[in-house]
Amino acid sequence: MSDWEFVKDRTAADGAVWRSVDGLLYKRTGDEDLRAEAEFQRLAASLGYPVPDIVGSGSEDGRFFVVERAVGGTSLHEEALAEALGDGRVGYRTIGTAAAVASKLLRAQARHPLPATPWFERAAFAAEVFAENPDLDTPRVHETVRHALDRLAGLPLVHGHLDYGLPNVLAAGVIDWQHHGPAPLGYDVYPALDIVAFKGGGKGYTIAPEQRTAYTAALDETTAALIGQRVSEHLGDFLLVKCFFFLALMRPTDPARHDKRLKWQYRRTLFTTGLDQYESSGTIDTGTFPTLERFTAEHR
Repeated sequence: MSDWEFVKDRTAADGAVWRSVDGLLYKRTGDEDLRAEAEFQRLAASLGYPVPDIVGSGSEDGRFFVVERAVGGTSLHEEALAEALGDGRVGYRTIGTAAAVASKLLRAQARHPLPATPWFERAAFAAEVFAENPDLDTPRVHETVRHALDRLAGLPLVHGHLDYGLPNVLAAGVIDWQHHGPAPLGYDVYPALDIVAFKGGGKGYTIAPEQRTAYTAALDETTAALIGQRVSEHLGDFLLVKCFFFLALMRPTDPARHDKRLKWQYRRTLFTTGLDQYESSGTIDTGTFPTLERFTAEHR
């Protein structure tokens, strides 16, 4: 590792991320999951997806590694943090970059639709959510999900990232495809600015309603040209699935970890809030979600 600088341990996976001393390459280490991710990333690159080019892979010290070209120095999450140092608001430059990368991904996805196949269970981690929250495994919840899936059935199914957000987006591409799987066109990119709300709203920046509107309008312009449909009409359907995704694997196993239990209860609140809103209006307004800080203060 003498030619590489340590960057960080990988999140939600074994291994670490390293950067070459000239900053042009990144090296990731891991297990068989990383091997599967690398195989998919090669496929995605061949389909024109904005992903890093893999220039090498193999085994080293009993671990799999992959070397890929850098697609930028900082993520849009990091750029948003830097922009927000003054008043806490993200600049329109970052929003514009996010829309441009998202549109590039949409165009590549739309060119290569997949055959119809079940996708919700994988994208939502639904089995894990119901196992950890059996009280949510109700006819009401299943009926609501069926309604959303029926609405989404008219969209093309594509290779999806499934964990798309500003931390995984750089100016020239999208990284970290470990959760990839089939998803409706637009599922990745339309909810990207709502991720801050699901993560507690305490990430160091806020996104104004007019910025969300501008971002969504840019994506709608792309999807209208691709499939003749403004896919923003399905944002509520996408966000219902995200309510599942962000609740999965949150229930703590150690009863002494009150902080983790509180965060699990917080995500449960977002789930039920989202469910109520979707049932009543067909959409979900993450701007009404409480922050984790406020929730903690009210429930400590």
